[in-house]
This record gives sequence, structure tokens and C-alpha cells, in this order.
Amino acid sequence: MWRAIFFAAGLFVAMWGGTFLMVDEMVLVSKAEPEPPRSDEFRGLFMSKNSDDKKVFNPPEWAAFTLMSIGTVTMLYAVALPKRQHH
Repeated sequence: MWRAIFFAAGLFVAMWGGTFLMVDEMVLVSKAEPEPPRSDEFRGLFMSKNSDDKKVFNPPEWAAFTLMSIGTVTMLYAVALPKRQHH
């Protein structure tokens, strides 16, 4: 079961990295009422606001390759896990 969990997590992270290769920015739209302004914090590190006052996520160029590398190494780790021995 651990093998499947690690493989799925690695695949998920690697696919997000592949998505970041094709995307320049993501505009986040919410139907909820607008939240009050906050001070800059870590979550807002790669966030900005556009002219319509919507949040825009601009992933850095290195994020795609970093996520794909981490996901690939995690999938390789899952394949290398020892098989469960039945008693």
C-alpha cells in the first residue's frame, strides 16, 4: 500500500510541474464575498492582483522543473521500495 501512496503522490506532484510548464499565470476567481486586505505573507509570495482586483498566481520558471524532479524521484522511490514479505 505504501508503494501506491508514494507513487500517486509523486505522480500528482510531477503532473503539477508539467502544468506549470504550459501556464504563465493563473487567475483565481471566487464566488464568495471578497476577503479583507491582508499584509504580505508567505502565501502571497507569488501572488498579485490584476486590474479587476482578482488574485493572479505567477509561478516562477524554476517551479515546473523542481516539481517534476521531486515527483519523479518520489515515483522512483516507490518503485524501489522492497516488496512485502508474506509470512
